[in-house]
Amino acid sequence: PILAGLTVGMLAVSVACARLPYTTRVVHEDARVAVSLQRDVAEPAYTHPVQLDQADLKDILQRFSFRPQQRMPLRWFAEENLPKPVFRPDELDVLIGRLAEGLRVASPGERVHFELRAPGFNPHVRRDVVGGWVAIREPYFYLTLEYIHAQLPTHQADPYDYNYPTPPPPPAEYLLYFEPGRFWVNDRQGIPALDYRAFLNAPKVGLPGGR
Repeated sequence: PILAGLTVGMLAVSVACARLPYTTRVVHEDARVAVSLQRDVAEPAYTHPVQLDQADLKDILQRFSFRPQQRMPLRWFAEENLPKPVFRPDELDVLIGRLAEGLRVASPGERVHFELRAPGFNPHVRRDVVGGWVAIREPYFYLTLEYIHAQLPTHQADPYDYNYPTPPPPPAEYLLYFEPGRFWVNDRQGIPALDYRAFLNAPKVGLPGGR
């Protein structure tokens, strides 16, 4: 019975792990930015590949802002702070071209994952990471954030290595905003998304906060 229980438990873990998105192709990776394609196990049937002009992609991403997702009562205090831009201008400069390439070569079952990397508080052990993924299902553009300037290990975590005793933290939860807000809508499944075709076809307005 104990062996059977262990077998069932191991099978459950294996099935759970198999349900996680997995990398199918590395589009680009260097010390500053990494972009890869991930197979989305939910098979969402995105409308990839997509040819998206880099200038349009930059105009989209620079209008996103965020707040960390908080539970009550901390949410009351968090809402007093203005949302912060997701990307700095220097981050967009290194990310846009690689992200556009990922959307151009992705298949309908793949999303485009990205990591922006910078030296962490202890550069020998940690790096500062902005990470997440994007995808397009016409006419919607999806952005999901996993980390915003999180301190992650520079190597694969190894529980037997004194320098890397703990695994990376789980992805955090964020509230996303877009300006102009009328283009930030819910898709047919009720998932927040950007109606990016309507945004690109609309008259352009200035960036929030004078950016």
